[in-house]
Amino acid sequence: MCLLGLAGLVGGGTAYTQDAQGPLTPAPSEEHNVRRLGTEPEPPAPPSLPPDEIIRRFSQKEDLFIAARPNYGYRKTIRIDEFGEDGKPAGQFLMVTETTRAPNGQVISKVVQKPQSTLRYFNLESEDVKELDRIPGFPMTTSQLAKYDLKYIGEEQVDEIDCYIFKVKPKALDRAHAYLDGLVWVDTKYVEVVKTYGRWVNELGEVRSATLPFTLFETYRENVDGKYWFPNYERSDDTLHLKDVSVPVRLVIKWTDFKVLPAATAAPVPAGAPNAPAKPGS
Repeated sequence: MCLLGLAGLVGGGTAYTQDAQGPLTPAPSEEHNVRRLGTEPEPPAPPSLPPDEIIRRFSQKEDLFIAARPNYGYRKTIRIDEFGEDGKPAGQFLMVTETTRAPNGQVISKVVQKPQSTLRYFNLESEDVKELDRIPGFPMTTSQLAKYDLKYIGEEQVDEIDCYIFKVKPKALDRAHAYLDGLVWVDTKYVEVVKTYGRWVNELGEVRSATLPFTLFETYRENVDGKYWFPNYERSDDTLHLKDVSVPVRLVIKWTDFKVLPAATAAPVPAGAPNAPAKPGS
């Protein structure tokens, strides 16, 4: 099943063309072996593992990944491009941050490249893009499974990795959390999520920035230290409708340079502080 067909399963979403700077799924071959029997779609072949077992395994892996992520620092690059009527880039917003451990032991995100903007059609501040942090990096943990309906729909290769594909839809919504309405790709060998695609919703509707139009997100992951699959590339294409013009825009977020953060050091004891009492028998 190709990506173009899958996009239609996500609320009528649009399939996007490949960005040369991103690892999007290669376009399918123009030669297909297509068979149609009757008017009903042919059901997918059953996976090698029962779907419930696949879901159980990858959700447990998600628990491991979300627990390990705070132990890693990384560089995050946010790029927003706008395009003119000729389809060529007209302006760009770029911001680079780095997650690291401060001398006081706290994990912080600091700006290492101040926001730069050549956008022509609208203004954008760093606070506007921070709203994108509301999108969860690991939506399919064991604690979240009860809130979703998951349906196995087939298999596909993602960057030469054989994957199971599941359609994901929230059962119930609340205002405090963002839920994925879309698709999940799971590595068939190690049963780990390697890609997600869809929109994020809550009780109020689509989760989106007040100033940005992006609603459909395609997110790829990177294997870190041979143990964890962390998001490393996210992309969304949309149109910003202004008073006198509609501007095609593209969002690309990259996470790079994953490194284990140094352990937090104990605070130094102030000079002249009394020594701790010796333990009995010491």
